[in-house]
Amino acid sequence: MLEKEQILLIIYFTVIILFFIIFGIVFFVAFQRRKNKLLVEKLRAEQRFEDEIFKSRIEIQEQALKNVSWELHDNIGQLLSTAVMQINILGTTIDEKTSDALEDVRSLVGDSLQEIRNLSKTLNNEVIHNIGLEKSIQVELDRFEKLRFLKTKLSVIGEEFHIDAKDEIILYRIIQEFFSNTIKYAEASNLEVELEYASNNLNIRVKEDGVGFDMKSVQANSGLLNMKSRAALVKADYEYKSAPGKGVSLLLSYPVKG
Repeated sequence: MLEKEQILLIIYFTVIILFFIIFGIVFFVAFQRRKNKLLVEKLRAEQRFEDEIFKSRIEIQEQALKNVSWELHDNIGQLLSTAVMQINILGTTIDEKTSDALEDVRSLVGDSLQEIRNLSKTLNNEVIHNIGLEKSIQVELDRFEKLRFLKTKLSVIGEEFHIDAKDEIILYRIIQEFFSNTIKYAEASNLEVELEYASNNLNIRVKEDGVGFDMKSVQANSGLLNMKSRAALVKADYEYKSAPGKGVSLLLSYPVKG
């Protein structure tokens, strides 16, 4: 009888010990899940905060560019327009030989005025909204051609579809940053842009045939970081490649938002 009670007591304590072990495991798993959930929420909150900060920076930059655009168009553009008018008036009061020289000046000022207007368009996001991504890129490429910086080419594949206006601006600014780096550093002769409107993506390929650089030895500058950050903001896949003597290429794959 005593042996039976001992067995029951052992079973009783074993059950209690197992209960506490199971309870401990369940509590630990629940604690870890809760901890992991809080960590994920914290990371998401930090990412949202960083995204909001970056969006604010972009909005400030866009407003600054818009202000510069207005200044170029309204003030400097107006001054150059007045200069053209004054030259035209002056041309009626001088001899033919001097008039020919003055015509060269008038042409130079007129070209400068047109360049100011084109540059103004590429800086003003409202203009980009109105004319669209493709035409905005073409305006910039035409400007490079006119200034004889390099030869350019724009190819469009597929049927154009609607892109969110804010995303369109961000995509254009990424491309514009690539253009800026090309003009400043690349020593390129050719610049090509391809827009491929696929079923699920807008694939943007930009490449130039300049001197290139070793990506392992060159630290990313603010321009490269800006391009990558902007791409992440619109959830576009971003690929930037270069090698010495091989030029630079950029691939953006922007997902269609249904």
